[in-house]
Amino acid sequence: MTSVADKLRFEPLRLPPELDELRADVRAFLAETLAGMSVVKRSHSWESYDAEFSARLGARGWIGMTLPEQYGGHGRSALERYVVVEECLVAGAPTGFHWVADRQSGPLIVRYGTEAQKQEIVPRITQGKACFAIGMSEPNSGSDLASLRTRAERIPGGWRVNGTKIWTSNAHRANYMIALFRTDPDPNKKHAGLSQFLIDLDKTSGITPRTIQNLAGGRNFNEVAFVDAELPEDALIGREGEGWRQVTEELAFERSGPERYLSCFFLLRKLIDQVGGKASSATLARIGAQVAWATTLRNMSLSIAAKLNAGEDPALEASVVKDLGCQFEQALPGLCQELCELEPSLEGFGTEYQQVLGSLVQVAPSFSLRGGTPEIMRGIIAKGLGVR
Repeated sequence: MTSVADKLRFEPLRLPPELDELRADVRAFLAETLAGMSVVKRSHSWESYDAEFSARLGARGWIGMTLPEQYGGHGRSALERYVVVEECLVAGAPTGFHWVADRQSGPLIVRYGTEAQKQEIVPRITQGKACFAIGMSEPNSGSDLASLRTRAERIPGGWRVNGTKIWTSNAHRANYMIALFRTDPDPNKKHAGLSQFLIDLDKTSGITPRTIQNLAGGRNFNEVAFVDAELPEDALIGREGEGWRQVTEELAFERSGPERYLSCFFLLRKLIDQVGGKASSATLARIGAQVAWATTLRNMSLSIAAKLNAGEDPALEASVVKDLGCQFEQALPGLCQELCELEPSLEGFGTEYQQVLGSLVQVAPSFSLRGGTPEIMRGIIAKGLGVR
């Protein structure tokens, strides 16, 4: 009988010492490049959009690190990429322009794209000059991604798309979108009727993004309408009807990285600075518990990076990290309000600590939506363990 331990494994991993030099190089680059950037902008980190910063990071060879050299990548390991991503998040680097392209779109194109797409698009990704959006969620579908209704119909020479996507980050300024559409309307093919498409947003008409202002005043999200948008035949990525399987693979990249526990890292740092040497033993114990939680999540995330590096499929483990990481990040702002008498404030008012706290109090509720809700994650985990 197969045990839970056989199905769900987080093998311990210690990063090899030869990566210390890479970490030092990245840390020095970020210290110089980010000097003078506001702490509030740093606290947004991987959601902050800065095309110039992405181009500079790409020029150092730190985007598309694991992609093949023949397509402009660097042929380096997933562990080397992990170090770069971790340092960027800890420093609060504005990685939003290239984030999706580097994390999941580039690897997806290398695996399933045409040779022409690999030659043309992947080098732009590795140079930090291509911004990607993800077209998955839809209105009235909740978290049931497989219930989507946006339709891609075959026409002579390609496809015609009609429907709507929502919560599509950076769609109003992205160059490309990888989207999941329904190519078979048969109700008995809920999953098998889905396919993925690579869309050149700079060249395709019939696509209209509308920004959605979030609680914190940001306008990264979009509702995107497709009205008779025509795509070429080779816009299909992979095989027709294989979109659900490909998306599942893609989400393993999205759910397992250090961003799943470092989105609030700047707040934890500011809390430690704020309490300083005047904290009680009870306060230090509470903070120590958060540090231990973060350390455990890091070890789990590193284990997944090792699996990806070995070509394994860590979808189940990634769902666990995403769920636990979300709990950690959403609990942190409340803990900070408990442990420090200073109230959260808006940007430009109060101390740096108050501004970072105020920013994250507003955006932390959205963390459970990114990459799948807790209910979806726990359903995946239960199914993977054979208890559902």
